[in-house]
Amino acid sequence: MSETVESTQMLRTAARAADEKFGTDQVALDVSATLYITDAFLIISAENDRQIASIVDAVEEALQTAYGHTPLRREGRGSGDWVLLDFGDIVVHVFSQEQREYYALERLWKDCPVIDLELPAPAAADDSQ
Repeated sequence: MSETVESTQMLRTAARAADEKFGTDQVALDVSATLYITDAFLIISAENDRQIASIVDAVEEALQTAYGHTPLRREGRGSGDWVLLDFGDIVVHVFSQEQREYYALERLWKDCPVIDLELPAPAAADDSQ
């Protein structure tokens, strides 16, 4: 894997921040061998516009606090169903489920290695009730 250690740590920090805001289906892809402008994509799903905004705010705050990084570019804030945050080394995509299925970035970049985000496993539902 050719992305830098800092890129991987930034991905994991962003993923934890998104996880705390209930972002789902998080996937990180090492695109460094294909794209020379960034090391990795972090793809996150959210249920609605408010949750997308909450995840975006949490990711920005976490990366600012931990690394002093703010996005070089931000797209889609007004549309509400897909926000892209370009931090240079990593690009964070926060999608509504519908937009994520439509754009299918995982399928487009299917040959790129997946990066372990080291997120806690989701709690198992209690079936004893």
